[in-house]
Amino acid sequence: MNFLASIPSPEISYLDLGPVRIHFYALFILTGIALATFMADRTLTRRGAEKGVFLDVALWAVPAGIIGGRLFHVITHPRDYFYEGADLLAVFRIWEGGLAIFGAITLGAVGAWWGARQAGLRFSAVADAVAPWVLVAQGIGRLGNYFNQELFGIPTTLPWGLEIPITNPAYPNGLPEGLTFHPTFLYEMLWNFAGAAAILYLASKLQLQWGKVFGLYLVVYSFGRIWIESIRIDPSEVILGLRINIWSALIGIAIGIIIIWVQSRRHPGLEPSVYADGREPAEQMAEADSADNNAEQKS
Repeated sequence: MNFLASIPSPEISYLDLGPVRIHFYALFILTGIALATFMADRTLTRRGAEKGVFLDVALWAVPAGIIGGRLFHVITHPRDYFYEGADLLAVFRIWEGGLAIFGAITLGAVGAWWGARQAGLRFSAVADAVAPWVLVAQGIGRLGNYFNQELFGIPTTLPWGLEIPITNPAYPNGLPEGLTFHPTFLYEMLWNFAGAAAILYLASKLQLQWGKVFGLYLVVYSFGRIWIESIRIDPSEVILGLRINIWSALIGIAIGIIIIWVQSRRHPGLEPSVYADGREPAEQMAEADSADNNAEQKS
């Protein structure tokens, strides 16, 4: 018996609550951000940070990530936004879809670095704490692509093929009506969840710190993005025969491997604290001074 003939596309992408329109895409993005923020803060707290300290980082990292994701998307899809008669305000309508992960990672990391500096935290500790949960957040965000009926793959006859109505502007020109397509949103969502679980396991098993968890995140996500990107059929800029996001993923893998290799050589042990040197809270500094004094007296 065939229990699944295809995956239907949702008929709605938003809800109207009085004068307020809530787009599911934005809702899933915000849910992922909230979860990643909460879990990263818990991770840092378990390592000795003050509860809620990651919120100071998120205030910089989240807006920077959203801006970076949108900028990268618009820059790499210029024909979607800049043509004769185009509505230039569409550039700012993020809820309609269009946040590029690699742009969000890049500028979000800059925001996180600045936020960590302001909070007195080691950037490596912050990056490691949030990395697996960013992957979970990305997986949740892909549900927004499903409700927007976007970013699907090549046609398929597999029983989990995604139904896309021919009236959808993203439906490929020249293809007959009634086809089903690879649900690349689902592939990436599952890859991200599995990757996050693997990263959390390896981080605990191997006691990865000093930014190595973040490096592993770049490698894991980018590997999955390469094969998923290779079956997507939405328009993309192509350089030397490869979609631009495949090039971005290859760069992500290289950077991740370099981070792991360099940090493993420079810092084979564990971080002494999640706080930068001299930036520990007063209570922790007092305890450290007391321990040093006791050690000197015993010697």
